[in-house]
Amino acid sequence: MSINANFSQLLSWTRRHMPRTRRTLAALPDLSGIRLAASMHLDIKIVPLIEGLQERGAEIFLVTCNPATVRDEVAAHLKANGAQVRAWRGMPPDEYEQAIRTALDWGPTHLCELGADLSAALSMEPSEGLAPSRGSARVRAGLEGTGSGISRIKKIDPPYSVFNWDDLPVKEGLHNRHMVGLSTWQTFFNRTLLSLHEKQVVVIGYGLVGQGVAQTARAYGGAVTVVERDPGRALQAAYDGWQVATLAQALPGANVVVTCTGGRNVLVAEHFRWLEDGVFLLNVGHEAGEIDLAALYAHPHRQVMPFIEEIDLPGRTVYLFAGGSMANLTAGEGDSLNAFDLTVAVLAAGIGFIVSEGESYPPGVHLLPRHVWEPVIS
Repeated sequence: MSINANFSQLLSWTRRHMPRTRRTLAALPDLSGIRLAASMHLDIKIVPLIEGLQERGAEIFLVTCNPATVRDEVAAHLKANGAQVRAWRGMPPDEYEQAIRTALDWGPTHLCELGADLSAALSMEPSEGLAPSRGSARVRAGLEGTGSGISRIKKIDPPYSVFNWDDLPVKEGLHNRHMVGLSTWQTFFNRTLLSLHEKQVVVIGYGLVGQGVAQTARAYGGAVTVVERDPGRALQAAYDGWQVATLAQALPGANVVVTCTGGRNVLVAEHFRWLEDGVFLLNVGHEAGEIDLAALYAHPHRQVMPFIEEIDLPGRTVYLFAGGSMANLTAGEGDSLNAFDLTVAVLAAGIGFIVSEGESYPPGVHLLPRHVWEPVIS
C-alpha cells in the first residue's frame, strides 16, 4: 500500500482483502442502543470494522490512542460516514485530553481501547489530571488490546468488566510476535533507503514484540544484541541465541537502536553519551515516551528526510525516526491487510461479546474467552 494512493481505491482494496472481518461483523447481534467509545490507531484498516459496527446499529465515538498514527483522510471518511470523531494527526496533548473527556461525556455504554486512556480518565486517575466525566455511570464493559493498557486497568480496578485480548495466542503469536517486526523493518527500509546489512542492531525489550523485531532484523542481515532488564527474559534471549548486554555495553557501536518495551523513559539523557555518530533511534512500543524526546530536542535538530530528524549531540549526530512514535504506523502502514484482518476480526468478535455475555462478568480484568475468538481463526 502507499499512503499517496487514491483513498477510494485504497479503501476498496482494503475491504476486499479483509474477509474474516466481514464475516465476523455479519454474525454480530443487533447493536442498536450500543454507544461504543473507541481509542485506537485511525488508519485505513480500521474502517471496515467501524463501518460494520454502524451497519449493525451501533453509535461510535472515535479518539486516537496515538496522535502520530492518525490518518486524517481516514478520520474524515469515518466522520462523514456518521461516526463521532475527535482526532487528527499531531493533535497536541491538551486537545487529546479534551477529546478523551468529550468521548466520555458522550455517554458510552462500552469501551474499546489501546492503552487505557479512556478508562484512566473515567477513573479520574490522579496522574492524568482529568476532570470527572458525566458519562461514567453508563459504561457496562470494555476491551483492551495492549499490555501496558492491561497493567494500567488492573491498577485502576474499574467497576465494570474489561476483557484482555492482547494476551490471546492469536494476537501474541501473529501481531505482536511477527507482524510488528516485519512492518517495522519494511518501513525503515522504505524511509531511509538503507538495509541492515553490516549494521549493529540493538533491540531493547525482549517481550513478544522485541522477539519479533530481533528475529526479523537478523533475517534482514542485521547483527543483533538484546537488552533486557528482566532476568528471566534476558535468560530466554540468551537461550534463543542472542547476544545479551546492558545499555552501557550495547549502545556504543550500535547503528540502529529500537525500543520495544511499552514503558516510558527507556532511553534518557544519561544514555545519549553512549550513542555513536549516525545511529538511528526507533520506537515500536505503544508508548511514544520510550525515548526522552525533550532531552533530544534540547539539542539542535532538523528534518532531513520525511520521518527522519537529524539531532546534533555533542561531537556527533543521531537520527530520530518517526518522531519517536510507533515507527511502523507513524511512518508506514503497519501490519499487512491479510494479517491485520485476523486481528480486526478477533476485535469485532470481542465487541459482540462485551455487548452481550461479557456484561454479566464481575468487575475487573478477564481474558477474552476462547469460545469468542476461536471461531474467527477456523
